[in-house]
Amino acid sequence: MSHLTGKQVLAVVTNYGVEQDELLVPMRHLRDHGAVVTLAAVKDEDVRTLVGDEKPGESVAPDTTIDDVDPAGFDLLLVPGGTINADTLRLQGPAVTVAEAFAGSGRPIAAICHGPWLLVEAGKVSGARLTSYPSLATDVRNAGGTWVDEPVVRDEGAGFPLITSRNPDDLPDFLREIDAVLEG
Repeated sequence: MSHLTGKQVLAVVTNYGVEQDELLVPMRHLRDHGAVVTLAAVKDEDVRTLVGDEKPGESVAPDTTIDDVDPAGFDLLLVPGGTINADTLRLQGPAVTVAEAFAGSGRPIAAICHGPWLLVEAGKVSGARLTSYPSLATDVRNAGGTWVDEPVVRDEGAGFPLITSRNPDDLPDFLREIDAVLEG
């Protein structure tokens, strides 16, 4: 029996521009360890990933749309980055509502690279210590968070478990903390 069997993870993305490894590496890792990962996209069409924000990556079919997903049944929210993905995702009202639901209920959120933009938009970084891609530092500070340059930060200062990392190079640390929170 894998150590995450029965855990339900929701990943939210747009249909274009998500950083390939920030989506696929966590999804595969979590599934390999027994978790059920549901990929919710803005539209019911393939999610086209990018590598380094520019080169075409793998495409993956979403399981549902963000509009149609009920966040109540999930144990963790995964918010991958990719500049285009994150900048577009934070403008999607249903994605903001999902982030608010997780934070408001005290359930964990894991966001990497540009992913924390969704939490800034949702007003859920105030009081938190977190990291991200460096270009978000000012946005995080302006939203009341404390930005640090570390491979992974796990913090509960905003009232819910928040796991953040800077970029795909930090995925091993990011996944270790996600596992720890889910094993909880």
